[in-house]
Amino acid sequence: WVPRDVSFPSQSIYQALNLSALHYRDKDAVAFLGSKMSFHQLKREADQLAAALTGLGISKGDRVGVMLPNCPQYLISFFAIARLGAIVTNLNPLYTAREVEVIASDSGMKAMIVLDALSPQVLAIQARTAIATIISTSIHSYSSEPAAAAPPPEGTKSFTELLVGASSGNLPVVEIDADNDIAALVYTGGTTGVPKGAMLTHRNLWAATVICELWGGPLTTRGDGGILLVIPYFHIYGLLVGCVYGVWSGFTQIPVPKFDPHLLIDAIRSYKPSFFPGVPTLFISMINNPQAVDCGLDRVLRFNSGSAPLPVEVIEKFEAMSGATLLEGYGMTETTAICTSTAVLARRKPGSIGFPMTSTECRIVDLETGTREVAVGEEGELCVRGPQIMKGYWNKPEETAIALRDGWLYTGDVARMDEDGYFYIVQRKKDMIIVSGFNVYPNEIEDVLYTHPGILECAVIGVEDKYRGESVKAFIVRRPGHSPSSD
Repeated sequence: WVPRDVSFPSQSIYQALNLSALHYRDKDAVAFLGSKMSFHQLKREADQLAAALTGLGISKGDRVGVMLPNCPQYLISFFAIARLGAIVTNLNPLYTAREVEVIASDSGMKAMIVLDALSPQVLAIQARTAIATIISTSIHSYSSEPAAAAPPPEGTKSFTELLVGASSGNLPVVEIDADNDIAALVYTGGTTGVPKGAMLTHRNLWAATVICELWGGPLTTRGDGGILLVIPYFHIYGLLVGCVYGVWSGFTQIPVPKFDPHLLIDAIRSYKPSFFPGVPTLFISMINNPQAVDCGLDRVLRFNSGSAPLPVEVIEKFEAMSGATLLEGYGMTETTAICTSTAVLARRKPGSIGFPMTSTECRIVDLETGTREVAVGEEGELCVRGPQIMKGYWNKPEETAIALRDGWLYTGDVARMDEDGYFYIVQRKKDMIIVSGFNVYPNEIEDVLYTHPGILECAVIGVEDKYRGESVKAFIVRRPGHSPSSD
């Protein structure tokens, strides 16, 4: 039931919201901390924010940072920025001021939308960047019990007040070249650990969205059900399957602003989601939580795991506990989150990442030259080609040339393919550690450790962690005359 190839939309990704607001006007688009927002309201507020951003001088091609946890404001911001043809630039809310500055400087962002509690990190580096405007918002602004309106932090503009004062009738007409115009800059790292902005075009996002719908098979129906989102919107996985695919499919999104087992279980009981995308850490936490047994997991139609390898033992234990099927896939920021997976009604091979998704090609080449395709069962570097492959890395032509060769993305992951065309990740060629689905680069931690006056030398590696997948372990050489504590 899954086509090998299809065509894809050639319009702005904003159309995903525009069309859903027409088809599912009064359906709940978001259920958040006891409050709800319809698709019509989501579109209206996205258009209002787009008008406000226009008034602040944001236009096509400008980068706008979004530093928010999972909340309705992220969805409003994403589609407002896309509506203008500007470029969404995601930032992890856990970033330090130093990390924020690196991405703000590299992207050249002109504005940033940030949680009010995190605004000090942005204000501290604003003068050294091109950021002209900081827009702040509260996590409680869209909850069922919004706190008394507090003034925005000094030096920032109020998200809520901008919407109230904006008129969507003043929006400019923006022509979008879906194949070439960038919709999002999603930062990732590499062997050097230097953040690189993967340029994802409107077509990249559309292709990945359509492929997700095709592979949902009989377990997902457009306009029906809800999607539980603990995976963050700022990560490519949450951005695609939640923000974009969730809106396009007419699902009610149930964003959880932070991972808390009690919040997660309460959300499942209260909202009865039909789709639960996650990472291995989430499923491990459910296995080990006694309350998860009767919280309603048996009502969820589809579970997906991504972002990190999923141990077969976890699959078996979770399926035994929930009675559901836990599907695993593989993707990268550079592949707009998706690449291979097992279709719902295909033969399952636990431990495999499945086979190439619709309109996607995979091959494995030798590690030495990267030019010879290896035999079935032989290990080599996984290469991918398809409509979801990024345009390249922002302002990094040399890095782009290394990753993209003759239309193929060289993933840096060592894999093998069996006789049935199923792929398996053997090991990661890149020197990275994956903690709970997040990429951690050893040299970034080493750089911080080296700032400690008591550390002469250090080295960071990843070690197996049954809960997080991997944990970070650091080895240090003490500087003579110093005895740094573990703290």
